[in-house]
Amino acid sequence: MARLELYGSAHCPHTSEMREWLEWKRSEFVEYDVESDPAARGRLRVLARGQRNVPLLVEDGRVVQVGWQGRSCIVDLE
Repeated sequence: MARLELYGSAHCPHTSEMREWLEWKRSEFVEYDVESDPAARGRLRVLARGQRNVPLLVEDGRVVQVGWQGRSCIVDLE
């Protein structure tokens, strides 16, 4: 089974929309808030190669989706 990770932000409404979609599909996933979790912020930097858009969906260590239905939020990764 694929391991899904959702990188997002509590301040980004598109993160909750993607979460609701994953829950509707009954997908198992781990969610990280990159604004409150420094380790997740570091992983996002590496996975997204410097891009700062959330939500970001990762499957087995590979980015499979950036944003939700063409919309995303920019976060500060510093």
